[in-house]
Amino acid sequence: MNERRSKISILGDILRTIQRKEGKAKPTHILYGANLSHDRLKEYLQKLMLDGFIEKVDENGHVYYKITEKGLNFLSEFRKIQKFSDAFGIEI
Repeated sequence: MNERRSKISILGDILRTIQRKEGKAKPTHILYGANLSHDRLKEYLQKLMLDGFIEKVDENGHVYYKITEKGLNFLSEFRKIQKFSDAFGIEI
């Protein structure tokens, strides 16, 4: 079965990956954790930064993406939506 993920599911996967890495993750970890190509990852990271869900941090010459309070709130609400959709068999 070749099902594509929705954009909101991809955003959730990215934010979950960052959260699992103690709220701060390198791009490579996000790339593998969210199962995205490099080009798609760049696109989604840009959107998440513009929307205020993550911020780019440079520490000792290494780039990290850090989840913001807004990103954590989104993730919390998204999990509720996922539970609801799973309960009724609706895909999001």
